[in-house]
Amino acid sequence: MYVAEIMAMKLTSRFRRLLQRPGSIDLGPYERLTVAIGEAEESLQELTDDELTEVVTEMRTPDGLDEGDLIEFLALAREAGKRAIGERAFDGQIVGALALLRGRIVEMATGEGKTLAGAFAAAGYAVGGRRVQVMAVNDYLARRDAEWMGPVYKLLGVSVSHIGQASTPEERREAYQADVCYAPVSELGFDVLRDRLVSDVADRVTVKPDVALVDEADSVLIDEARVPLVLAGATRSEELDDDVVALVRTLRAGTDYEVDGDGRTVALTDKGTDKVEEHLGGINLYEDENLERLTQINVALHAEVLLRKDVDYLVRDGKVSLINNSRGRIAKLQRWPDGLQAAVEAKEAVPVSDSGEVLDSITVQALVSSYPKLCGMTGTAVVVGEQLQEFYQVEVALVPPNKPNIRIDEPDRLYLTVEQKNAALVEHIKEIHDTGRPILIGTHSVEESEQLSDRLEAAEVSHVVLNAKNDAEEAAIVAEAGVPDTVTVSTQMAGRGTDIRLGGRDESHEKDRAAELGGLYVVGTGLHASRRLDDQLRGRAGRQGDPGGSLFFASLGDELVTRYSVTSGLRPQPDENGRLTDRKALAMLEHAQRVADGANAELHRTTWSYHRLTGQQRAILLDTREKVLTEDLAAEELSGRVKERYEELVEEVGEDTVKDAARRIALHHLDQRWSDHLAYLADLREGIHLRSLAGGIVHLKPIDEFNRSAIASFDTLIEDAWTEAAETFKEAEITSDGLDEEASGVPRPTATWTYLVNDNPFGTEADRILGRLRNAIKPASVAQSEEIPAEEFEDLPEELRDLDDDELPEELRDLDDEDLPEQLREVDADGDERPRDKD
Repeated sequence: MYVAEIMAMKLTSRFRRLLQRPGSIDLGPYERLTVAIGEAEESLQELTDDELTEVVTEMRTPDGLDEGDLIEFLALAREAGKRAIGERAFDGQIVGALALLRGRIVEMATGEGKTLAGAFAAAGYAVGGRRVQVMAVNDYLARRDAEWMGPVYKLLGVSVSHIGQASTPEERREAYQADVCYAPVSELGFDVLRDRLVSDVADRVTVKPDVALVDEADSVLIDEARVPLVLAGATRSEELDDDVVALVRTLRAGTDYEVDGDGRTVALTDKGTDKVEEHLGGINLYEDENLERLTQINVALHAEVLLRKDVDYLVRDGKVSLINNSRGRIAKLQRWPDGLQAAVEAKEAVPVSDSGEVLDSITVQALVSSYPKLCGMTGTAVVVGEQLQEFYQVEVALVPPNKPNIRIDEPDRLYLTVEQKNAALVEHIKEIHDTGRPILIGTHSVEESEQLSDRLEAAEVSHVVLNAKNDAEEAAIVAEAGVPDTVTVSTQMAGRGTDIRLGGRDESHEKDRAAELGGLYVVGTGLHASRRLDDQLRGRAGRQGDPGGSLFFASLGDELVTRYSVTSGLRPQPDENGRLTDRKALAMLEHAQRVADGANAELHRTTWSYHRLTGQQRAILLDTREKVLTEDLAAEELSGRVKERYEELVEEVGEDTVKDAARRIALHHLDQRWSDHLAYLADLREGIHLRSLAGGIVHLKPIDEFNRSAIASFDTLIEDAWTEAAETFKEAEITSDGLDEEASGVPRPTATWTYLVNDNPFGTEADRILGRLRNAIKPASVAQSEEIPAEEFEDLPEELRDLDDDELPEELRDLDDEDLPEQLREVDADGDERPRDKD
């Protein structure tokens, strides 16, 4: 049976190559090399550990390993893995390592040993003269993998290190010097940003980028690529007035303010504006002198209405901590910009921290693209293969599992309401738990995990919870999720990384019992915006040929459905428990995920298009800044612009002191000008869509207008910085002790922190159209859907064009079941037809 599966995968791969589809890389050459590696392995078993290390050391070359060296090295690496950690790599892991060494994104199922394959590849690059940074998704995985693989690297004579959010500058500097450094992708980005702002070369911590090996590649390169990493410097306190906070709490939804269909923006209505102005003494909020108060009202309203405790942030130890939504963890040292952090702190009645101005930013895509060599690994890459090719010019290699996957994935269960779904969910969990089978439940937020925990307690189901409030216990909780009679509730399981073994961490005698009970049973409390994320959660079960199962619950009230699909054309006929089984309702879930995938892909494209020009401008500025930092450009410029003052100071304090002062002054003004430029671009970005929405005779493309204005703004930036530097130099306080930065008006930030920002606050054009469509989600008796002009769909990506003349997706038209289009039918193992993706 397993041979048949492998043959089917190979046949599918050939068809993919013919169609030039993702996942079509021919593994034949890698498999032939793997055979040769196996043959070479036998001759290495007599080597002592020291001899093995010496052989690898003698192989080191600055020019990369040729095919013969690669065969010998991977044979040595396989032997090192067996000796150091007791794991002899499967052939699939060797194939994966070879693909990584050829610059591919490798898809390997959960439990197939990506970590060891990645270590072999990283060591191979290092022996070939390259420096490698392994991009992890969080601190825990970076530390765990570096320490776990440490003995393997040591035997191969390769140095390894790791960094995390708590690492000091000196620890970071030392870690980056290692052959292989494991680090969260966000920390790599923030270190790059900090290094761009140093005033002394000795303060840098990073090294020149070379090889990026990305773990959970689809999550990092696709899901997180839309979120810019932003570095800000402390400026002032932005504490909100108590009366503003109290006033906002009196405003009523639908009357005083309205939230857009996405739940991304909130705005005062005319009635709300009148109420606020009257409360504040009859002022006009929109007069220039009241703009600061208007801003306070807006951010306080955003914090009160749109940001949810235990979903977007936690309050603990008297502080507001952001939650990384894609990881379900606390985002340490990160905060919201533009007064929003202060507004949330005021909302929760905790001390308000300092505000800041943006000093620089970088997207994950720009960061990764700066590496000459990119490769990565994940359990779900093929479905985003086209995007990986589009944005990063890398191809996907699909590696077959070492053992056949025998996990049973049950069809999704759909319910009419969230309440009915939750009731059925708890009942089903209790039923499975009574058998003793281990259960892993994936939720979407801290709030949802705790609400489910309360319901399970009421149902007398013993369980453990893993979310951002106790993520320090992550490894212990996840490792024991495969023990019989265990129920584990987790947020964002896709990013947890820890392997789940039947019977627990040590695979005790409980493993046999867990297998007899059917293996780990994965339950999803709702579908994700992408079926790929659902598959990541499913992949926790059925590890290495183990038995397992999965089941996802959903309802018409879930955010995925209310945000990305239309239900007004349905005539649901639920059973007594609220469950829907008709094919049109189930097809609606498929449609919602396709629309969500399309919207997210378009958002990624939009983000990248806006950041592309900014990146080019940043490169120009950084070239000038580098010359100021490492050469005498500042002294040359300022001695020419204010010659008399320069010569006078040289006589007084010496040339070296003056050069240092000139450098610091020039760096300050270059950095300040760039910060001002970024602030201008942020304002420009927010308003640029209004030109498009305004319409008119000539349709203005927002990106063209943005680029035109951005170019004009940057045109004189560097020259203006030099002019301001010269003015500062004339009056600067420069003594034999050097430049007094504070007295000279060029202070450095007293502190820095990082932001997680929504890069597209007004959404894409697609988002706005979807917002209108959401009016149709309400039953026809409550609201009629708004008519949408056909021309508004012209610029939509193909993934979002599933709308017919009646504004409904094709698969949701008012058809009888037997009239459902044939391409939406699929026969499952029981002979029942169920919907599938049209593609």
